[in-house]
Amino acid sequence: MEKVMFIEIGMGVDLHGQNVTKAAVRAVQNAIHHNSMPGLRSVLPEQNIHNMKVNVRLAVPADKEKLDLAVVRDELPYGEVTFEVVDGGMLTSSGVVLADKEDKNDLAYIVIASVEVGY
Repeated sequence: MEKVMFIEIGMGVDLHGQNVTKAAVRAVQNAIHHNSMPGLRSVLPEQNIHNMKVNVRLAVPADKEKLDLAVVRDELPYGEVTFEVVDGGMLTSSGVVLADKEDKNDLAYIVIASVEVGY
């Protein structure tokens, strides 16, 4: 990315089911769903929103091999998206095991996302 315009941070939690993808999707949603970028198009090459570059860094606490980046990518409607997955986030107790929520144990998965936008 030649020029970073802004960086948004988000956190996502899957309380039950130990689904790292669900937590990552929620982290990205948390990072981007409080923003409107009306002036961004004017600084992008050719003033084209598809020329935007988006780098998503995900800090995940477990099950990196189960993380479905295609599902996370669907949350980002425009631009060329790249991912970096690092160790991080948190595993903590949800306080209860709910079989109907597909819990394997009482762990809640917390993923942190950093979404960089620029060109």
